[in-house]
Amino acid sequence: MEAYGPQHWWPADTSLEVMVGAVLTQNTTWRGVEKAITNLKGSGLLSVDKLYGVDTDKLAGLIRPSGYFNLKARRLKNLIELVITSYGGNLEDMGRKQTNKLRKELLAVKGVGPETADSILLYGFNRPIFVIDTYTRRVLSRHELIGHSANYQKLQDLFMQHLPLNASMFNEYHALLVRVGKHHCKPRPSCRDCPLEPLMP
Repeated sequence: MEAYGPQHWWPADTSLEVMVGAVLTQNTTWRGVEKAITNLKGSGLLSVDKLYGVDTDKLAGLIRPSGYFNLKARRLKNLIELVITSYGGNLEDMGRKQTNKLRKELLAVKGVGPETADSILLYGFNRPIFVIDTYTRRVLSRHELIGHSANYQKLQDLFMQHLPLNASMFNEYHALLVRVGKHHCKPRPSCRDCPLEPLMP
């Protein structure tokens, strides 16, 4: 935080926009996701009802900048179907569901894995659950805080069992790990001027 300051992440105006972004950001950069979301907004489709009703091929075309657009269109439709069938399209009702139960529902949607589900819970519904991604895994393993073979749950437990369960703090912490991962803890590390460099063994 001293090195980077607040990250103001996730860049979205609504829970729905977070949900859409969480699906679209799978296996791609945020730049492409921003373009895809801009396309959806420009087409007036960034609502639960419109996304539910739009043709999958048309949706795929609009989200093309996010990559894997045909697959992501189907995954997005699967997620929207959950909102429609279980909550009548009402995200406020969805947001009142108990965290563990909502997480199970999200994970049951085809194409929604732990990182996507937890991103929706933390950034979309302000739940104190820590998101694990490639950057987080890389930083932790390189600093020997956890083994290279640790699974998602073990990585998540490391944070959630040792930190206060605070959604705002988890939000900022994860965003800062992403920042250091993008700028320094790359596949080929660039440790010079990294704020974590003095911590290396």
